[in-house]
Parts: sequence; C-alpha cells; structure tokens
Amino acid sequence: MFERRVVITGMGVLSPIGNDLETFWSSLTHGVSGIGRITMFDVSTYETQIAGEVRGYDPAGYFSTPKDVRRADRYTQLTMGAAKMAMMDSGIDLEKEDLGRFGCMLGSGVGGLRTLEIQHSILENKGPDRVSPFMIPMMISNMASGLVSMEFGLGGPNMCHVTACATANNAIGEAWRTIKFGDADVFLAGGSEASVNTLCISGFGAMKALSTRNDEPEKASRPWDKDRDGFVASEGAGVLVVEELEHARKRGARIYCELAGYGTSADAYHMTSPHPEGLGAARCMEMSLKHAGVRPDEVDYINAHGTSTGLGDLCETKAIKKVFGQHAMPGGLVVSSTKSMTGHTLGAAGALEMAACALAIRDGLVPPTINLDCPGEGCDLDYVPHKAREKKVRVAVNNSFGFGGHNATLVAKEFAG
Repeated sequence: MFERRVVITGMGVLSPIGNDLETFWSSLTHGVSGIGRITMFDVSTYETQIAGEVRGYDPAGYFSTPKDVRRADRYTQLTMGAAKMAMMDSGIDLEKEDLGRFGCMLGSGVGGLRTLEIQHSILENKGPDRVSPFMIPMMISNMASGLVSMEFGLGGPNMCHVTACATANNAIGEAWRTIKFGDADVFLAGGSEASVNTLCISGFGAMKALSTRNDEPEKASRPWDKDRDGFVASEGAGVLVVEELEHARKRGARIYCELAGYGTSADAYHMTSPHPEGLGAARCMEMSLKHAGVRPDEVDYINAHGTSTGLGDLCETKAIKKVFGQHAMPGGLVVSSTKSMTGHTLGAAGALEMAACALAIRDGLVPPTINLDCPGEGCDLDYVPHKAREKKVRVAVNNSFGFGGHNATLVAKEFAG
C-alpha cells in the first residue's frame, strides 16, 4: 500500500499578495510586498503597526447564506474561500466520487481568536447571558475543517492539526500519509490564519517577536538580512487537493507535481526558540528526503521557513548545511523565503508555500527573497535576493517550523508519469 503515489491536482489561496492562485504567483515572482499599515483596528498605541492583511475578500461569495458567514470566524471564512478555489481548480466532480474516501485535513495555528476577543468583551461589559451561543463552534480550531467537509459532503478522514507555524505542512503531510496507507483517495489539505487582531499583535509584540519597521512596512520582512528585526504577522489561507495518482489519472486530472515525501520532528528544546544547531529541523528534512527517495544533491530549491527572525533564520541555515553539505553552498541548490513578501501567515504558511513550490516546478522559476540587502552573520547560502530566477526545478523542499519545537517538511517532485 505504501507504493501508492500522491499528487497535487488543485490549489486555492487567499493572501496579502493576491486572492487567487495566479495573482499570488505573479506577485511572488515580481517581488511584490503585501505588508502595510494595519487597517482592521486602531494601532496608534501599538509598537508594531504593520501586518499582511487579505484585502478585498468577500466571504459572502463562498457561503450559502449571510447567516452562515456571520456564524464563521474569519479564519473559517478564509478557509472556505480557499477550499472552494482549490476544488474548482482541480476540476473534480463530486457526483462521481466516493465521498467516504474524500477527507479534510485543514488546520489553524490560533483558530478563532477574534471571536474569543469579541465575546470576552461582551462577557465583561454585558454579562454572561449576552455571550453568543455560537462562540465555541466559531472559536475552536477544528471548525473550518468541519464546515468544509459539511459544505462538500466529504465523509473521509477529517482532522485539524494545530502545530503553530508547522500546521499546514503537517496537515498536508498527514493527508499524504493517509493516502499512502490506503484509507482515503483525496483530501482537501492545508491551513488558514486570521491573526491580524489585537490579541495576536499585542501578544507577539510583548514577546518582541515582531518587526517594528512601521515607517517602511514593505521592507519589514527581510529574512537573513543583517537588519532583520522580527517577523511580520499576516493572515491568509492555502488549501490543496491532494490525490492518489491512479485516482487522478482515471478522472483526467491536471497534475501540478508529485507530493513525494514528508518528515516531522521535534526540537525538544524550548517553547519559542529553535534548537541553536537546527538539529530538529535537520532530522525533519532528512526524513522527508528518505521517504521521497531523493538524495540531498538532487534537490534544486528549498522554500525556507525564513521568518526574518535573528535566531530562526540562522538556525535554519545551519540545518540546511547539515543536511545538504556542499550542495547547500552557492552553485548548488537555491533557497528563498516567500515570507519576505507575504509576511508570516502562521498556520497557513506551509500551504501557501507548498503552492509556491508547485508553481516553481511548473514554470521553472524560483521566487526571490526581497529586502535581502546585506546577509547577516552566518547567513551565506544562495537566497535568491531581490529578483526571481529562472531555474529548472525538479525537486523542491518546503520547510515549516513552529513554536513548541514542531517541524514539518514536504518534498515535491516534477511529475514524471
């Protein structure tokens, strides 16, 4: 059963740089930043006043009734939009599917924090009898996966992975594993985040994790640059149709790439800091390559976690060197961080970045790391600064690492029949 191959046949994205797949990709390859001053609430008293917002998205177009929209937190609203885009992109006909073998793996790092924020204010100011009966189902992180399954009648395995910034990669990877094991044929897999709210921005701000480059928001996310001063919080959603190869062939699906490997590990080191030598991240990458049957020197491109934090960027660089050796140095594989343009979408990041890997394979074009003017100490890989680069990408690696020491890596290959 483990010889079942898995492919990606559909993708849907909502992001600070585009609310559809091709706009998202065009923005990435042209080095467009989606970071700006926060408009969703008054930030005049906040040290960090910038973020990546999804602008111009109307969830009403993706729900059956206005009531359904009101009863969904923004993270769920984003998930539903991306899921419907992915389904449409895949061309799958649900009337011809065994829906008991079609599942959902859709996670979120923080879930419905905005709902919690609003309802707590109501509790404090108006009393417990005014709290919404929909507070709990709107707030919990699994509800997006649940509602998407209900929308399409998907009765297969349904889970919500919550592993901080590794969430979407774990969701996609566990969909891969479940298909390989034979328990499903198709998944909607990915993640979403609606993190631009007062609790998230104040909480991450209190940790001194966020950039405070408020006067130049489009230059604030600068992975590996010596002047990086923290990540930029963003919102978004990415959903992929992950499918068993023969199932995809039988319906004549367009295949973006083969999802060939998955690795996951723990740093077992610190609540928020990565292992200083990147050991957990290295184990994760090694596992993913082993499952994919890929040698390190066969990898062409790494879409790095690359958040623009001092420790994180350096530790990931160390991990890449440990796994790839001489091939990691300039002239070998290339590495870039699309978070330099999108900001850090937390639980959605891995899915958006998996879409970027699939499109890099399709188009032979590696998106850049913008704002990388002068690499910091120890940051000496080929990070594709400033401009996209034409390069044949046969194998791409997608890294996501989260608070709590969670690591998840995916490997995609050019589909070769």
